[in-house]
Amino acid sequence: MNDNAMARAFTGYAARKLSDHYSQIKRCAALLSNGQLWYRPNDSSNAVGNLLLHLRGNITQWILSGIAGRPGDRNRQAEFDQRDLLPTKTLVDNLGQTIDDATAVIEEMAAESLVREYEIQAYTVSGVAAVTHVVEHFAFHTGQIVTTTKWLLDVDLSLYDEHGHRRDGRASGTP
Repeated sequence: MNDNAMARAFTGYAARKLSDHYSQIKRCAALLSNGQLWYRPNDSSNAVGNLLLHLRGNITQWILSGIAGRPGDRNRQAEFDQRDLLPTKTLVDNLGQTIDDATAVIEEMAAESLVREYEIQAYTVSGVAAVTHVVEHFAFHTGQIVTTTKWLLDVDLSLYDEHGHRRDGRASGTP
């Protein structure tokens, strides 16, 4: 496999995983009332609404600004400090647009972009490290959102049946 084929395999997988996680977040957000979206059990915990703001900020900083070089002015702390009950649809739609923009950038990354070094959030990282960071970070918070939704609603949100097969019927080979 040549470098560009390896790059396409990596970037395609990373983009699919971000889209998959976003679908799971969108599913959870649709089940939660606006009050539940902003529920926090204590001051040390984040509401789902805060996590949606945070994920958008992280992806914008790391992919859209850090990799693509687009302007960006992130106030990370404000993502966690937000207490006003912003509308669910706005948060989900804004995150969805950010995911669309970021996956387009990721899918266009060639081998040279993946090994290039970038200065992001006071770190010097390769393109591979930046994309991996974003996918891992997004997966981590997706798990928190799924767990919170399960706790609040007592619903089964599993994507897989008892045999480990996807419930959504997708057979693309991407777990």
